[in-house]
Amino acid sequence: MNWTPSYFRLRHTKEFSERVKEALELLRNCRVCPHQCGVNRLAGETGKCRTGRHAIISSYGPHFGEEAPLVGTHGSGTIFFANCNLKCIFCQNYTISQLGEGSAITKEGLAKIMLSLQQKGCHNINLVSPTHVVPQILEAVEIAVNSGLTIPLVYNSGGYDSFQTLKLLEGIVDIYMPDMKYSDDSTADRLSGVKDYTSINQTAIKEMHRQVGELQIDEQGIAVRGLLIRHLVLPHRLAGTEEVVKFIAREVSRHSYVNIMSQYHPCYKAFEVPELSRRLSREEFLEAIKQAQEVGLYRLDGFLRRPVNAA
Repeated sequence: MNWTPSYFRLRHTKEFSERVKEALELLRNCRVCPHQCGVNRLAGETGKCRTGRHAIISSYGPHFGEEAPLVGTHGSGTIFFANCNLKCIFCQNYTISQLGEGSAITKEGLAKIMLSLQQKGCHNINLVSPTHVVPQILEAVEIAVNSGLTIPLVYNSGGYDSFQTLKLLEGIVDIYMPDMKYSDDSTADRLSGVKDYTSINQTAIKEMHRQVGELQIDEQGIAVRGLLIRHLVLPHRLAGTEEVVKFIAREVSRHSYVNIMSQYHPCYKAFEVPELSRRLSREEFLEAIKQAQEVGLYRLDGFLRRPVNAA
C-alpha cells in the first residue's frame, strides 16, 4: 500500500496557515469544544478545561498498550494532554484528565516532541485527549510537518467534539479514534458532567467517518487511515452498549473497526455511584460482544469474527 499522510497536500500552503489562524481565533471567545465557555484563552483565561493559551502535557513516548494496528512493532507515539473536557468520575487516568498533572508547552516544544517520537520509530503521533487543545496542536503540527514529520496523526478523543472544530482537522488527521461512551444523555451528564453527549457524539462520529472512512491497514498490519471507535462497557449496562452498536452499524458502517473494551474497574470517584462500585463481569462483556455481532459488526478488536445475524 502506497501511502502518504493527508497533511502532505496542505504543507507549504496558505490553507494550512489559514486553518491554524482560524483555530486560534476559536480560543479568543472559546468555542473549541461543545462546552462553548466563551473565555479568552489567548489572554490566559480558562474555562471548563482549565487550559489557557498553551497546551499542558503530562507525558509522551512510545506506547504499546493501544490497539494492535496502532502499536505495530515500535509503538504508538503517544502524547497525553492534561485537563480533558469530560469529567468522568470513573476515569482511570484521573490524575492527568481531572487533576491536571503536567506542564505547559509551547508550539515549538510540542513540534519537537512529535519529531522525536517519529525518530524513535513510532508508527504514528497519538494525541490523547486533544479536543480542548486543537488550535495548539495545529500550530505545532504546521511546524513539525515543515520540519519533516511524515507519520499519521491519531486523534484520540472522548468523543465530545465540536463539528466546527473537526472541520478544521479535515485533510490533516488521518486516523480518528473517538470514544462512544453512552447512548443516554442523563447518564452522560451524571457520570461525565456533559450535556447532550449523545447527539454531539453521534454527529462527531459521522463527521470523522466522512473525512477518513473505514480503517485501512497496510501490509505490516499498521493502521494508516480511517476511523477506529472505542466503547467501554460499564456494569449494569450503564454505557447503553446495545444502542451504541446499533448506531454504529446503521448510521456509520457495519465495516467499522470497533474496540469493545472490558477493562472497567472502579477508581477515582466511581465508588460514589453504587452501580459503578464493582468490576465488569465476564457475562456483561460477552453480552456486549454478542450485541455488536447481532447488528452485523465484525471488525471487533481482539475478536475479529464474522457477522452474526446481520441487521
